[in-house]
Formats: sequence, C-alpha cells, structure tokens
Amino acid sequence: MDPGVAFGQVLRGLRREAGLSQEQLAFSAEIERNFVSLIERGVNQPSIRVIFKLAHALGISASQMLLLVENKMLDGLRSD
Repeated sequence: MDPGVAFGQVLRGLRREAGLSQEQLAFSAEIERNFVSLIERGVNQPSIRVIFKLAHALGISASQMLLLVENKMLDGLRSD
C-alpha cells in the first residue's frame, strides 16, 4: 500500500473517531479544509510540519500517528 494512501486512511479514521469534520480538523490544525480532503484521499502528502499539526489537533503524538500508518501499510502487504 502506498504510504500516502495509508496516511489518508489513518487520518480519516482518527478524524471520525474524534467526531470532527474536515473543516473542524483543518481549523484546529491551522490548515485548509481542502488540504485535509486531499490528504485523506491520498492525492497530496503532508509535510512533517503538517503531520505534527494534525496529530496535535487529534490529541495524539506524531509518532503514534505514523505507527498507525506503518501498521496499515504492513496489513496491506500481508493481504496481498
């Protein structure tokens, strides 16, 4: 699985678990709502700075977020 796609899927899941809309997450992370959408769809990949902003807005550490992405990618490899 592509890392950008995995990151987007993890981000969408975390956002929904937190009960946030894309607009609410974007506001908290101080980024554009459109960019959240593009990240979630795997079209764009966030910079390290944006990863930290998103993680903070979701109340987790960037390392926890990236571990979830890594696990998602490994799960994808196992199912191939």
